[in-house]
Amino acid sequence: MKSTLMKLYDKVLCGAFSIMLLFIALGIIVGVARLFFNLGDLLVNEDITRQYVRIISEVLTLFILIELSRSLTDYFSEHRLRMTFIVDAGIVFVLREIMIKLFEHRIGPGEIYALSALLLVLGSLRIGSILVFQREKRMLDGAGRAEAQASCPAFGPKA
Repeated sequence: MKSTLMKLYDKVLCGAFSIMLLFIALGIIVGVARLFFNLGDLLVNEDITRQYVRIISEVLTLFILIELSRSLTDYFSEHRLRMTFIVDAGIVFVLREIMIKLFEHRIGPGEIYALSALLLVLGSLRIGSILVFQREKRMLDGAGRAEAQASCPAFGPKA
């Protein structure tokens, strides 16, 4: 009973992630198409600065969508969400906001400090998640070696 519920849960979760991934992929395709259409406006429009901000904003938004799609595609192979991809998307999002506001001269010192603290926390999470991942990998490699040595002593360390 518990096994069938877990299988149903996994299928529903995979279905939901598949739909989300489909919409993100469509969003990336539409975003790239809009980006090319906006290049024409850049040549015609007199307010080039406003168009640059719009193009930069759209490119950075596409980076966020790409990071989110990476985390979803990784779920299908690993059956878990990796924190590094999600934190990467958060870092890109915060950097996007900082770059846009700095470019438009609409950011105050308090907001710069707050966003810098957020970037520090996200960067620490990123580094911590990498260290934990590498530690888990070493532990699994060690367990795999110990299992191989137990099943076949010939593969053990040479004296």
